[in-house]
Amino acid sequence: MTLAAASHGFLTPSGVEIAFLLVGLVTLGAAVVTVTTKQLVHAALWLVVALGGIAVEYLLLTAEFIAWVQVLIYVGSVVVLLLFGLMLTKAPIGRSPDADSGNRWAALVVAVASAAVLVWVVVDAFRASWIDLDGAAQGSTEVSGRSLFQHWVLPFEALSVLLLAALVGAIVLSRRNGEGPQETGRAAAPARREGQR
Repeated sequence: MTLAAASHGFLTPSGVEIAFLLVGLVTLGAAVVTVTTKQLVHAALWLVVALGGIAVEYLLLTAEFIAWVQVLIYVGSVVVLLLFGLMLTKAPIGRSPDADSGNRWAALVVAVASAAVLVWVVVDAFRASWIDLDGAAQGSTEVSGRSLFQHWVLPFEALSVLLLAALVGAIVLSRRNGEGPQETGRAAAPARREGQR
């Protein structure tokens, strides 16, 4: 606490903690609205708010590089890809009855169980971890790049392939939907000609 108080910043340590808590509540609220809204486009836009809130949390933790990566990759690329996929599949702008499967309680149980497992795994993994205050900052480009390209390169590449597959799937679905009316129109054209005769 003494080292944090000695560093120069725009907020005191207690101010950072309060801001962290408030931004966390806004982010949590945006995430809840993302998964509960019945409007797909609104869900994607609330996802932007949730991911932007996470970027602000990284800034409050003085991990500026991770914060900008969060903004550029997730807010700037993933959400744009989701919106592009929604436009290609001609998703409805208003309320979509297909967005509610009727299994809300089962989904809630699975979500709570998954969150509990994730919290337990993270707490157990970092229980005995120590931060080297004399080394490079944990949110710096050097540390993040070394960790990403030494230990997490395979999940990183798998995520990029997954996003590419999602985009290709959206294009295929949009082409099928686009060809349907044309084929029915072509089939209906000879019938009209026979009726006119």
